[in-house]
Formats: sequence, structure tokens, C-alpha cells
Amino acid sequence: MRFNYPLIIHNEDGYWGEFPDLEGCNAQGETINDIVDDAQKALELHLLSMLLDEEIPNSPSDPTTLSVDRNSFVALIGAEVDPSQESKSTRKNVTLPVWMNRLAEEKNINFSQTLQEALIEKMGL
Repeated sequence: MRFNYPLIIHNEDGYWGEFPDLEGCNAQGETINDIVDDAQKALELHLLSMLLDEEIPNSPSDPTTLSVDRNSFVALIGAEVDPSQESKSTRKNVTLPVWMNRLAEEKNINFSQTLQEALIEKMGL
């Protein structure tokens, strides 16, 4: 899953940053490249931890609406998080109308994958 969150970067004897939508997720670095790299790693680990704990992350803020002082700026940080590689699967039984089941099987639809994709979309992840 791809996530993009705004990071407020402060320039104070080096750089430090905070993700306003993710409490406790911060980054630091001596250069802008350093802080962006650190922020991406911090974001990936923070979101992965939340998802494995079955927490739903806050929706990202619109970066254009964030207020910053003259020593700060906003950067959009992206992270690729795949909790399926970190967690076991669980079996769920579902009930479908017979006609829907028949058509889906005729089209070789993978029920598990379809349910996962629908849940990801429904949860806004």
C-alpha cells in the first residue's frame, strides 16, 4: 500500500520534522536529503506498526492547508507499506447470493484478493 503524508520540516541547526497527522512520528537530519530519507523510514515503520496493531492511520492533511513559520516548510513524504508480509492471514467466511458466487467463479475472480482490495478501499488506506 502506498501512503503519502505531509512532513513539516524545521530548519534549526540542522533539520527536524514532524508528521502532523501521526503523533510521535518524527525525523531528523543534517541535510534535506538526510531528513527526507529518515522521514520515509520513520513513516514506513510507524504505519506498519499501526497496521499490525490493527489501528487505522489518520487521513493525511492537505499539505497546502498547513501553517508553518518562516524557518519551516512542508514536504510530502511517500512510503510503501505491506503489512501482509509482516502478518499472518486469517480465514473469514462470507455469505454471497448464489448468482453472484456463480458469476464470480465463472470469471475466475479471487475472492480473498477481492475482499482485501475492497476492505483497503473502504478503510481509506
